[in-house]
Amino acid sequence: MESGSVDSSIHRLRGGCRAGSGFISSSMYQHGFFSASIKLPSDYTAGVVVAFYTSNGDVFEKRHDELDFEFLGNIRGKPWRVQTNVYGNGSVSRGREERYVLPFDPTTEFHRYSILWTAAAVAFYVDDVPVREVRRSAAMGGDFPSKPMSLYATVWDASTWATSGGRYRVNYRYGPFVASFTDLALLGCPADPIRMVAGGGRQASCAADEEALRASDVAVMTVEKQQAMRRFREQNMVYSYCYDTLRYPAALPECDVVESERRRFKDSGHLRFALRRRGPRRSSRGTAAGRAAAAAAARAAAASRAAADLAAAAKKRAADM
Repeated sequence: MESGSVDSSIHRLRGGCRAGSGFISSSMYQHGFFSASIKLPSDYTAGVVVAFYTSNGDVFEKRHDELDFEFLGNIRGKPWRVQTNVYGNGSVSRGREERYVLPFDPTTEFHRYSILWTAAAVAFYVDDVPVREVRRSAAMGGDFPSKPMSLYATVWDASTWATSGGRYRVNYRYGPFVASFTDLALLGCPADPIRMVAGGGRQASCAADEEALRASDVAVMTVEKQQAMRRFREQNMVYSYCYDTLRYPAALPECDVVESERRRFKDSGHLRFALRRRGPRRSSRGTAAGRAAAAAAARAAAASRAAADLAAAAKKRAADM
């Protein structure tokens, strides 16, 4: 487990050059739980992407794996959108994007975003609520991420596509654009990717850590979590590749097409009708939403404690070897 605070930003340098920033973990990990509390830059941030993700692109340039949270910039007063994506073995032509409108203002307070990656599934969490799960199947083949990855966070200029498909671009008069990260959690088995690939499989030393992770409260997808995920997706999902029949006439093998969900989307995968909401919540103290948020925070704290216990157990096993 690693924790700390860091700020990343993007700004324009003298002479018109643009500079982004970020951080990367010092090790690569074979599966794990990667989490951070993040506060996004405020005001006009169109075209600015804040990304929290795992990748091995620096090692496997043409066969890389990647798991993404990408916050897609924003026009002042509009709800923020976040995109998740899954790539395996360089399958960039088969992007598995899903996009959601965040039901809160992510610029005023920190909110926790987590990626769980095991040999069986990938799950994305927002404030301890699962928003997406991709379960491994034989039909996915190498499209399921399988090689060790590092953890990254970056802030960068994605004017060509991020906000309303590139309609709104970065305006550096509003910079610098600063994203803050705190309460970083990184639980995984450090692994040598070259040695693993050459050996044809995972490191034997990671087997116990993997088993403990998959059995932890963080990883077990309970009925309560499944229900919370269904509610979040019904209320906040605005695009899913699983319903984008223009790109994929035949749904990709991991897609669990829900008929009631499918009817809400066009053949482009985008929501048929705009979500009806009053706008991002700035304060929910004393309301039912506030109590729900407090309960979610308590569950997030419990998940973090569970992750800490797993890390301690892993260290003890290493010391006993």
